[in-house]
Amino acid sequence: MAKKKGFTSMLIWFSIIMFIGAFGYIYLNKVFFKTHLKNKTYTYIYITKRDSFEDVIEKINDEAIFKEPEAFEWLAKEMNLADNLHAGKFKILNGMSMRQVINLIKFDKQEKVKLVYNYQIHDLEEFISYTDNKLAITSEELEEFVSNENKLKDYFNLDPDNCFAMITPGTYEVGWAIELEELLNLLKEKYHQVWNSARLSQAKKMGLKVSEVITLASIVQSESAFKREQEKIAGVYLNRIKKNMPLQADPTLKFANKNFEAQRILNEDKKIKSPYNTYKIKGLPPGPICLVNQQAINATLNYIQHDFLYFCAKPELNGLSDFSTTYDQHRKYATTYQESLSRKKINR
Repeated sequence: MAKKKGFTSMLIWFSIIMFIGAFGYIYLNKVFFKTHLKNKTYTYIYITKRDSFEDVIEKINDEAIFKEPEAFEWLAKEMNLADNLHAGKFKILNGMSMRQVINLIKFDKQEKVKLVYNYQIHDLEEFISYTDNKLAITSEELEEFVSNENKLKDYFNLDPDNCFAMITPGTYEVGWAIELEELLNLLKEKYHQVWNSARLSQAKKMGLKVSEVITLASIVQSESAFKREQEKIAGVYLNRIKKNMPLQADPTLKFANKNFEAQRILNEDKKIKSPYNTYKIKGLPPGPICLVNQQAINATLNYIQHDFLYFCAKPELNGLSDFSTTYDQHRKYATTYQESLSRKKINR
């Protein structure tokens, strides 16, 4: 009987110890060995190619991801993270275990950065600023490259003063720590996809350099989003160039005045001293006024041949235009358009 009681007592104590051990394991795993992000469901850790193991540990500690940072460092050493570091942007979810976080970095499971280069980028300064904010590449690195004429020629075979034309719009998914040369190679590949032999031949027939086609296309694109309209508008501008007339393109004034959202061009806008003031200076401006999509490039290369020298947005503001061959006819369209803006109380 005593033996039975002793066995039962041992069984009870064993059960208690197992329960305490299990509870302790669960508690430690939940409280100490899992991420605890305050008021956040996730955070990011940014690791550069220059970061050491100690730098990575410090970044994780700075974010207060674990309540027991010493345990994380010990486990990271045990899992040989120091010899398997990868640069990039890593998304750490709330509730991840230490082992999961280590494997995230160790096996390079980084978040890709989506670069969206589109018409909202108007010049190299905006391109550099946008890229600098998105990637580990610094504005200084980008500025150094674009200021090097020889590198530009080697990469894109473009005029150095028109290097903005080398950037082809699109969405690029890249690693946050991508090297400058890797990014430039992606841009170069995209550029040559667009500027294939057929488009190069078309530009040559027009008597324009690639950079000039891109510059004209940037104006055409800013005038209308409709392909057919773009083809007619390109024809107007080319007619004006042939007749040695100024382009008088309103989008270039918006660019010169850095007033990209303006819906109405005022006479005072036309007074600005700028190589982009096409009301005062004949011919094409020095470079594109925004990044140009393929539709606008194709519309410019395949412009419609006609006799129109003028066009004006329709008063309905529907993206279409009224075209005319004489200035008198154009003035009638322009007056109707201006009256429509006033009725809609569009003053700027």
